[in-house]
Amino acid sequence: MDTLECIKTRRSIRKFTTDPVPRKDLEELIETARWSPSYKNSQPWQAIILSGNKKQELSKMLIGLLEERKTNSPDLVAPTSWPEAEQKNISHLLAKRMELTGIDLGAPEMIVKAKKANFNFYYAPHAIYLYQDGSLSEWSLFDIGLFAQSLMLAAHAKGLATVPQAFATDYAKEVKECLGIPASKRLILGLSVGYPDMDSPVNAYRTERADIEDFYSWME
Repeated sequence: MDTLECIKTRRSIRKFTTDPVPRKDLEELIETARWSPSYKNSQPWQAIILSGNKKQELSKMLIGLLEERKTNSPDLVAPTSWPEAEQKNISHLLAKRMELTGIDLGAPEMIVKAKKANFNFYYAPHAIYLYQDGSLSEWSLFDIGLFAQSLMLAAHAKGLATVPQAFATDYAKEVKECLGIPASKRLILGLSVGYPDMDSPVNAYRTERADIEDFYSWME
C-alpha cells in the first residue's frame, strides 16, 4: 500500500490471532522506525520486543499488582483533565463504544477489566516497550512519539496490527525491573503486536476523526 493509504487505514487492534510473527519481521519494524526524525538527530529511543515466556511472566506480574491494588506509578503521569475540545472527542468515543458494545468504559469495574486486557496485551503473541533516558527533555518525548508512529505504520504496511497502550506503563518500576531496563530510563509506551483477528466484534469499530475545518486554517 502507498503511504497515504497506510496512514488512513491504520487502526488500533484489540484482538489478535495466536500466530507468532517471525522475528525477522518484528525486527524489520524497528529497522524501519529508526529512520524517524528527531531533534538534532538525537535518536532518543530504545525498544524491547517480548515474546513467549517473558511476555507471559510480565503479564502475570502486572495483573498480580493490579489485583493487589498496588498504586500505579507510571513514568509519564496520566492526565486528570482535558480542555473542552479534546474532552468532547473522548466523550464521543466512550459514548460510541457504549452504544456498540454495551460496555461503560467510565465504570470503575470496567477500567479494571480494561487494564487486565492491556496487561495481557490483548493476547497478542508479542509486545513492544519503548523507553528513553529519564534526563531527556520534552522534545525527546515528541521524538519517541514519531518513532512509535513509524513503527505502527510499518507494522500495518506488513499486514500486522498494533495498539499503543498507556496502561502497560502503569507499574513502570516493576516493568523495568522485570525487563532489565535501568531505573534511570523513562518508560514511555507499551504496544501489542501480531496478526489482526478481523472477525472479532471488538475490531469492528474504528474511531472517528474531526473534520479538518475543526482544527485547520489557511493564511496568505
